[in-house]
Amino acid sequence: MANEHSDKVQLSPEDHKRLRKLRAQKPARHAPKLAPTRGAIIADWFAKTVGSWRFIVVQSVILGIWIILNGLAFIKHWDPYPFILLNLVLSFQAAYAAPIIMMSQNRQSEIDRKHAEYDYRINVKAELEIELLHNKIDALREQEILKLIKIIQRLSAHLAPELVAAIEAEHGVG
Repeated sequence: MANEHSDKVQLSPEDHKRLRKLRAQKPARHAPKLAPTRGAIIADWFAKTVGSWRFIVVQSVILGIWIILNGLAFIKHWDPYPFILLNLVLSFQAAYAAPIIMMSQNRQSEIDRKHAEYDYRINVKAELEIELLHNKIDALREQEILKLIKIIQRLSAHLAPELVAAIEAEHGVG
């Protein structure tokens, strides 16, 4: 993302262009909004219902009652032992449930993909902005160091004659 010249990190022209584009888009303020269709809402509701413990318990109770009533023959056997009708009903249920659940999963995966893309754009913008801030702080630090060096040089020039005299007096030169 950045070119390295000596110790400084500078944004490349492509990064500057990308940052300008992301600043104009303001990705953090425009989260993706997906309006689900009626079919998507139904598929989500169906997947949520079929994928719940409540559904599993209710279906297990119904299957148990089916098997007990047919096994004990309190009522006329409408589906004798190999339970072919029960097998047909469960196959029919699975044949319709699987595609509906897949529709819901595909839609959720599309939503997740859009959110990941949104997060990526925000992260890229944040990284580029932070890099620019680092460059600005480094430039300010360099300016401060130059100012301090100039102040030290002026103080050294001002104090130098006095220091030379003090050193000469201390060593007995003169």
